[in-house]
Amino acid sequence: MESSSNHTSQNNLIVLHEDNHTIVINKQASDIVQGDKTGDEPLPEVVKRYLKEKYNKPGNVFCGVVHRLDRPTSGALVFARTSKALTRLNDQFREKSTRKIYWAVVEKMPEQKSARLSHYLKKNEKQNKSYAHANEVNGSKHAVLSYKWISSSDKYHLLEIELETGRHHQIRCQLSMIGSVIKGDVKYGARRSNKDASIHLHARHLSFEHPTTKEMVKVTAPTPKESLWLFFENGI
Repeated sequence: MESSSNHTSQNNLIVLHEDNHTIVINKQASDIVQGDKTGDEPLPEVVKRYLKEKYNKPGNVFCGVVHRLDRPTSGALVFARTSKALTRLNDQFREKSTRKIYWAVVEKMPEQKSARLSHYLKKNEKQNKSYAHANEVNGSKHAVLSYKWISSSDKYHLLEIELETGRHHQIRCQLSMIGSVIKGDVKYGARRSNKDASIHLHARHLSFEHPTTKEMVKVTAPTPKESLWLFFENGI
């Protein structure tokens, strides 16, 4: 089951896949998954409102958070519409049986066009930032990803990344560690921020086993409508 349809609700929610148990949206860079000190409305509430209005549902609507994307990151994000789906999807993400592929636009070409990166990441809570170490340190977690180069513009380079682990700021931190900082990611060493406070990191493909039918659901999220993203998406 492949989904890449792109329709927008009255809440400006871009829905990529929807059934009785799951809903996958194309998260925009300004959206937050969890409420924070900004007081901005988190995505689960937006999704609940969308479902309530679309299906004219009385009372409370269920929307379970299965995984997260950093606020400045865009792309495919799945929510559970039932408690049964939430339990089963949580198990899949924990067991790493899902497949998550990201696109990242970086300032500097990596020395190798493709590689598997292995680091130990330690999160600094005060800074909300992770630091990568070559060897295990106290409180660190093992982080592994694979990347490959796809394309280049005059100044920037598009990498495709597959996560093997899901650590705090993992892609941002590990790419920074090899000198390939994501465009706009000032926290990890980018030259300048993006005007809309986004970073050029996008959850491009998401695959998971449907929690009830067991069929594979494969979703592709269109990139943001921004010139550099469009250059890379149209050029491939």
